[in-house]
Amino acid sequence: MRITKRLALGVAAVAFALSMGAAHAEDALKLTIASEGAYPPFNNLTPDGKLEGFDIDIGKALCEEMKAQCTFVSQDWDGMIPALQAGKFDAIIASMSITDERLKKVDFSKKYYNTPPGIAVPKDSTLKDVTPESLKGKTLGVQASTSHSNFAEAKYSGSDIKMYPTADEYKLDLSNGRIDAAMDDSVVLGQWLDSGAGKCCKLLGTITPDPVIHGPGAGVTVKKGNTALADKFSAAILAIRKNGKYKEINDKYFKLDVYGAE
Repeated sequence: MRITKRLALGVAAVAFALSMGAAHAEDALKLTIASEGAYPPFNNLTPDGKLEGFDIDIGKALCEEMKAQCTFVSQDWDGMIPALQAGKFDAIIASMSITDERLKKVDFSKKYYNTPPGIAVPKDSTLKDVTPESLKGKTLGVQASTSHSNFAEAKYSGSDIKMYPTADEYKLDLSNGRIDAAMDDSVVLGQWLDSGAGKCCKLLGTITPDPVIHGPGAGVTVKKGNTALADKFSAAILAIRKNGKYKEINDKYFKLDVYGAE
């Protein structure tokens, strides 16, 4: 078959385009992102072991905005930051609050949500309010190594603070009457209380966040010094806020805008 000069040029152009496309695919940002998988509705594991929830959907939207190829993996909460520091993954999207203590070890994007803490109690509880005075002498459950546990220890020293590895475990003890109250994110508590599993209990009230302990909200966590990646996530968060993707995901899970004040 005769190949004309024009055909040859065309073939060369196609080959060049394909090679460039392959090069771009190879150059695409590839990230492994960790989440806990035990903090619904923000993150949870399906029966077949897949991560789901608000954190995961936000993470996927951020990756799409950044044109990054992302793989999501589950990681126990207690080992989350050490595993990030060890290079097991590139980022954490697991409702991790931006606090001064954590900023000594890791870096964060800007917040992607900020909701107040709250306290849940059994429906027949005689407790009247969420003040430390009201809970003095009571057993207060909270997930360990969280801003909520730090707040409970700092402000509720008159209570017997009981730490749990996961939120599911304090919920079980509260529903079985083994503790008097539980402190966590008010949205997490509210979703649980609205479900069949939380029919035992009620929300006693919300707590005004302490900016020093709770920080400005939950952010994407990256290794200390990786400000370039943190900035990419921050820009992507602003972008999905503007283009409506954030609202679409927010409304899938919540009746209020969990982002908080702009």
